[in-house]
Amino acid sequence: MNRIGAFGSLLGAFLLSTAVAAPDEGKAIPKLGSAAFGWQHNVEDWEPPPPGAGHGPIENDPAHPYRSNAQGNASGEGATVRIVNTKDPILKPWAAAQMQKSNEQLFAGRVTLVPFTAQSRCYPGGVPGQLLWPFEPFYVIQTPKVVYMMWQRDHWVRRIEMKDKHSEHVKPSWFGESIGRYENGDTLVVDTIGLQTNMSFIDNFRTPHTEKLHVVERYTVSEDGKSLSALVTVEDPETFNGPITLTKKWFRVDSPMIESICAENNFDFFDQGLVPIPEAKQPDF
Repeated sequence: MNRIGAFGSLLGAFLLSTAVAAPDEGKAIPKLGSAAFGWQHNVEDWEPPPPGAGHGPIENDPAHPYRSNAQGNASGEGATVRIVNTKDPILKPWAAAQMQKSNEQLFAGRVTLVPFTAQSRCYPGGVPGQLLWPFEPFYVIQTPKVVYMMWQRDHWVRRIEMKDKHSEHVKPSWFGESIGRYENGDTLVVDTIGLQTNMSFIDNFRTPHTEKLHVVERYTVSEDGKSLSALVTVEDPETFNGPITLTKKWFRVDSPMIESICAENNFDFFDQGLVPIPEAKQPDF
């Protein structure tokens, strides 16, 4: 059996073993996870919020329209890079200035689309940025005390503790401290604080945040079980002049997780000023 097949078999056995005792047995909860399926999307940006939800996602500068590879190939015009609208009034001055530096690097040709996101250099995407990783699914394990979100990409694992209150003292980390609860029999609500700021952004425009970032996500499975939607509220009084509302939708992928490793060919071959890929100082074993 090859490495991918062996990994998939081991993961499937683990998922099945954790699913024996259903969380909140006897209560209606959304079926978010299975050994047999994951959730995937193929668009790297946040979607507009529902009507009346307030400020939506940070957007491209209208003077520099964005075209993805797929859009550029279809139109024959080619792809473009993301030039963020730093005049958005939701941004505090320091955040707008930092994002403008990224724009200037792109204008000068010093960086390209490749190093523009944390995940493209093998770092975790943080919360909520990790939700934007495209083309590969994530999987969910539901247990009574912890819900696990596991990305096929580099097998990042985010833990959501099913409890009512945050810890008294939270040390900032890549995915912060997430606590969760079920609502209305069809929704998982996740509340996250304690997010560190190194290479951590809320979107692919490299929108920054401080350690005051507070994220609330509401995950709902469609009635037919074929799609998963998230309504995300982002608040950070030191970065934004109000809350930001984001949405994302995934389609169901009926296949087990395979092995997907990021940190290979970890050099800046074309002198683009790439952020170094993480490297271990010593072997794991």
